[in-house]
Amino acid sequence: VQLQASGGGLVQAGGSLSLSCVTSGRTFSSYGMGWFRQAPGKEREFVAAVKWSGGVTYYADSVKGRFTISRDNAKNTVYLQMNSLKPEDTAIYYCARAAYGSSWYAKRPPEYDYWGQGTLVTVSS
Repeated sequence: VQLQASGGGLVQAGGSLSLSCVTSGRTFSSYGMGWFRQAPGKEREFVAAVKWSGGVTYYADSVKGRFTISRDNAKNTVYLQMNSLKPEDTAIYYCARAAYGSSWYAKRPPEYDYWGQGTLVTVSS
């Protein structure tokens, strides 16, 4: 299984970015998917998760109301739409697949077994 994240870049505060993560393999629709981020000098933190069906989502309080996670199982792709970006959103963003047996809304990195390479999001003030 391979995950390829893209869409990061430099944006001014208040702006928007859309991240994508394409996953290889034929079992994409059977697993929950999540986005995490890691800022310099900080631990990797949970951002959002989406259930395998795509109909249910879960967010960290810090991004609730500004970010939207979604998925297209026909395209093996999970998305993260980020609006009203703040400088504190600056980080490397990673997509990940929830491990077999983990809850689809798992928040801890060890509960995910496959990770994308990360895409850098920089928000200037």
